[in-house]
Amino acid sequence: MRELIFLLEEPSAKAMLESLLPRMLPEDIQFRCIPFEGKQDLEKQLVRKIRAYQNDQARFIVMRDQDNHPDCSAIKNRLLDLCSEAGKADKCLVRIACTELESFYLADLHAVEQALQIEGLTKQQQTRKFRAPDLLGSPGKELKTLTRQRYEKVAGSRAIGRHLSLDNDRSPSFRNLIAAIRRMENELIGGNA
Repeated sequence: MRELIFLLEEPSAKAMLESLLPRMLPEDIQFRCIPFEGKQDLEKQLVRKIRAYQNDQARFIVMRDQDNHPDCSAIKNRLLDLCSEAGKADKCLVRIACTELESFYLADLHAVEQALQIEGLTKQQQTRKFRAPDLLGSPGKELKTLTRQRYEKVAGSRAIGRHLSLDNDRSPSFRNLIAAIRRMENELIGGNA
């Protein structure tokens, strides 16, 4: 069975992906989102989870937030080392949300407006702060403020994921996630599984 497994730092990423992925993946590729209880739990269990997975056709995408860590490459390399330790480095990709998952949402205020039914958010996309949301220090706080506290992590992620534009390029980390999903889809379809 062709399967794409997401190993995620938190439940909100699962909620977003479960509403986004059905729009991206063909029906013959199954997906599974496995959330952890934060980045430490993800790193602690990653090797065991990947190693225990018995489907030889499965591909893995590991995703976590950069948060306040100054070096995105160091985080990515650490996670790639764990994938290697699991013996499946050739079947894994790592993606880092810069700075937080909410950066993806701030890059697509039209999706936020539609999902949370708050008029006027789309026109704020051209303000300086929301043109490059990956550079914001605390995207989660920005989104809460912008939505007048209506955004909630899991429910908001699920609702917004249904509307996120797959072609949005204001968040390089979102663009990299979409590219990773398409790359793994192509590997699974192309017979390299």
